[in-house]
Amino acid sequence: MLPSIEQRLAAEIAAKPAQIAAAIALLDEGATVPFISRYRKEATGGLDDTQLRLLEERLRYLRELEERRAAIIASITEQGKMTPELLKAVSLATDKTHLEDLYLPYKPKRRTKAQIALEAGLEPLADALLANPLLNPEEEAAKYLREPFTSAAGDNNPGVADAKAALDGARQILMERFAEDAGLLQSLREYVQEHGVVQSKVIEGKNDAAEKYADYFDYSESINTIPSHRALAVFRGRREEMLDVQLRLDSEEEKPTWASPHNPCEMRIASRFGIKNMDRPADRWLNDSVRWTWRVKMFMHLETELMGALRSKAETEAINVFARNLKALLLAAPAGPRVTMGLDPGIRTGVKVAVVDETGKVVDTATIYPHQPRNDWDGSLHTLSQLAEKHRVSVISIGNGTASRETDKLARDLIKLRPELNMTSIVVSEAGASVYSASEFASRELPELDVSLRGAVSIARRLQDPLAELVKIDPKSIGVGQYQHDVSQVQLARSLDAVVEDCVNAVGVDVNTASVPLLARVSGLTSSVAQAIVNHRDLKGRFGTRAELREVPRLGDKTFEQAAGFLRIMGGNDPLDASAVHPESYPLVQTILEDIKQDIKGVIGNGGLLKSLNPSKYANEQFGVPTITDILKELEKPGRDPRPEFTTASFREGVEELKDLEPGMILEGVVTNVAAFGAFVDIGVHQDGLVHISALADKFVKDPHSVVKAGQIVKVKVLEVDVKRKRVSLTMRLTDAAGQAGGKPEAQREQRDNRGQGKPAGGKPNRAPANEPVSAMAAAFAKLKG
Repeated sequence: MLPSIEQRLAAEIAAKPAQIAAAIALLDEGATVPFISRYRKEATGGLDDTQLRLLEERLRYLRELEERRAAIIASITEQGKMTPELLKAVSLATDKTHLEDLYLPYKPKRRTKAQIALEAGLEPLADALLANPLLNPEEEAAKYLREPFTSAAGDNNPGVADAKAALDGARQILMERFAEDAGLLQSLREYVQEHGVVQSKVIEGKNDAAEKYADYFDYSESINTIPSHRALAVFRGRREEMLDVQLRLDSEEEKPTWASPHNPCEMRIASRFGIKNMDRPADRWLNDSVRWTWRVKMFMHLETELMGALRSKAETEAINVFARNLKALLLAAPAGPRVTMGLDPGIRTGVKVAVVDETGKVVDTATIYPHQPRNDWDGSLHTLSQLAEKHRVSVISIGNGTASRETDKLARDLIKLRPELNMTSIVVSEAGASVYSASEFASRELPELDVSLRGAVSIARRLQDPLAELVKIDPKSIGVGQYQHDVSQVQLARSLDAVVEDCVNAVGVDVNTASVPLLARVSGLTSSVAQAIVNHRDLKGRFGTRAELREVPRLGDKTFEQAAGFLRIMGGNDPLDASAVHPESYPLVQTILEDIKQDIKGVIGNGGLLKSLNPSKYANEQFGVPTITDILKELEKPGRDPRPEFTTASFREGVEELKDLEPGMILEGVVTNVAAFGAFVDIGVHQDGLVHISALADKFVKDPHSVVKAGQIVKVKVLEVDVKRKRVSLTMRLTDAAGQAGGKPEAQREQRDNRGQGKPAGGKPNRAPANEPVSAMAAAFAKLKG
């Protein structure tokens, strides 16, 4: 008997069935992953958010599998073809592929050649020749000739005109029978999976047009080992009709042909049905039937299926890369509540300026023209100086697009001009800023500002708090993905939304300052409820307690339960409202306070006292040791932010363009994106360099994410620079000699595969156009300059 869904999930994520059952029940009740992982540890036995996300995804798949299983059983039963053996096989199928294999002979289909042959009465001929190869095919076929006739159903049957037609019909019957044998199909699938080779060639006459796919003009790699980024590159080349992509066996030089002798898959089919080549009269006919089965039916079926599976796997890996990079950027260190000047660089259209106060409120804007064609450097400095003095600007945030380094120099000149203001200039990614500027939310949030100035506001705010600002943008527009336009957009959106939800709830949200998009990402809150919270706040003023949230329209008990622990009331009436302690636990906190004879103000932050308490002393039926332990830790550091401390990185003076780089230089940079094959690092020259996976560390690295993450400040050595093709090879192994790692064919291929990575000199960051092999990689938000 097939294990239950709970048992299968327990085995997959290394948990107990009881834990899985509890988690499923909570999910079915509408509880969110952040809420379950944080506040229902007793029920789930401490399953974390990663385990719960996997459980949620697999639960969806397994439930779809059970629905399909029920539909298949009903269909076969309705046809009157169900047997105890078949029912057992269908009931024990563990995945959709095996299930569909079993259903194949019974699946309603268009009238096939085999069905026509059956109607013509040719099945006995097929059975006779298969059972006794000593029979002469032509002589046997002559016994089945018949005139055309009309069937009982009214269908016109062409009959059997001659021996050739009879043998052709009998072959069609055997081919369908062979191809629909579930056990044989699975065996061949496993063989092709093990011995299949993905092969690509440039389509004749398209060498020039397909130049960006040059590495795949005559390429082959095992379907088992081809990495996701190369698989997606090959599939894109096929979709753009630049590459001919096929699957073949490793025992074949080219695509399977009729002349291929001793094909291992054909031999398996023959063996399964006892077909041999002993020079008997029917042996040749039977072996030809086997060959036709493999070439026309089974291989084409398996090629489509396995190439689809390869694409699906590659897409999943690419989505996971995007998700991990997005998480790193969302949880980047915030600069905090500082008066910030945002500069959105531009040349002809000027540099857009926006000043926001400590809360992110826009207090001033301007447009300056320090660059060509006006070159009003002194006038621009004067304008910025006045704004900085008027609003006591603490930090200058500069977008990393066109003229970013030139604008950064302008900011540094301003800092030198006004040292008494103690300002710092920092370059941040502007990826998605233009998307935000033109969005409906931006028009509501900043109705008085021109679209061009909204981008400067976003650039300023994303330095203050990357998470709070980036939630206003569709995650796909942040551009830290690998082949993001080539993957399932539904699956990508679901994965990225989960990342955003997890990040927002891990940090917590100040309910009195949060925007609608930020509130909408809080556990349990929808966009409409988030808007209702803001409307209530605007109408009646700040929330003084979490309990006041219950007054918000449409925010019922269930929503309050899911959201309250992640919403903070800073400076409110109850210190617990500024913490991650859930309101349902307040009575427990009161019990602890009464026991130790202290008030809440004397306990919060008192690490020595809190660490001396025994959580098990206060455990009861509702709250176990895990929850009480969490509460004591939260009281020690209430509202603690899981994000790292704000740090800065420095680009080298005088290194501003590719031509300024020299092999051997050791530079500081910021990781902008981590892919399966390595990491891209911004070193301040408008074009990210690649640290190939082989140059990330002195030890073997299987997954680049285990070494670096987006936003991380690293030191790199320049290995090679190709100014013409805008490629920079870097290494994090500072003892490497120039040219050592960057010259590896693999590293060179990744550079070619990923043209458009980073920022072209003098231009805006690439926006992941659909005709580029890889999506644009956004620069990290912690790209800082001290």
